[in-house]
Amino acid sequence: MTGYSDRINHAFAFAAKHHDRQVRKGTRLPYLTHPANVAIILTRYGQDDETVVSGILHDVIEDCVRDGWTQEMLEERIGEKFGPSVLQTVLAVTHRRVDEEGNELDKEEKKADYLERLGSASDRARWVCAADKVHNGSSILADLRRTLDADTVWGRFSVGREGTIQWYRAVHDRLTSLGFAAPILDELRAVAEELEGYR
Repeated sequence: MTGYSDRINHAFAFAAKHHDRQVRKGTRLPYLTHPANVAIILTRYGQDDETVVSGILHDVIEDCVRDGWTQEMLEERIGEKFGPSVLQTVLAVTHRRVDEEGNELDKEEKKADYLERLGSASDRARWVCAADKVHNGSSILADLRRTLDADTVWGRFSVGREGTIQWYRAVHDRLTSLGFAAPILDELRAVAEELEGYR
């Protein structure tokens, strides 16, 4: 089982620098709470340092192309500091803005592309994907439990309640269809089912 390491500490420092001033959607929580929770989930399932580091960094490329940082610069920095394996894992769970031909992807195409690329992703990337969705879905559930008006929570998402639930189901079903039989999928399925219970 993994635990504290200098590499994990370094990954948190790197993520904190790049997610600085970002907050979680619809909240005032620092964005870093998300990759931190992804790391905790991966650690809970006994994943190795490389997977935990990838979990901490999984949103850096997707969310931090700003303030003078290009995607190419971020990829280079992650590769240099954390190695090619971590970089490949992060890229596998990054929603792409453009496809191989350079065509811009719309919201639905990004999701379809993400699901498609899970087919060639490593098990490490699939673990990070599942942990990311478990935490995001669990955060939505926690907010739904705290509110009297569920629409204030569902309203944060451009796809609304149905589209949000459908996305968690789609990720679970895609991972299952790929033969990824890790125990975390039971947790992801439970999160999706509980979300369906909220109107």
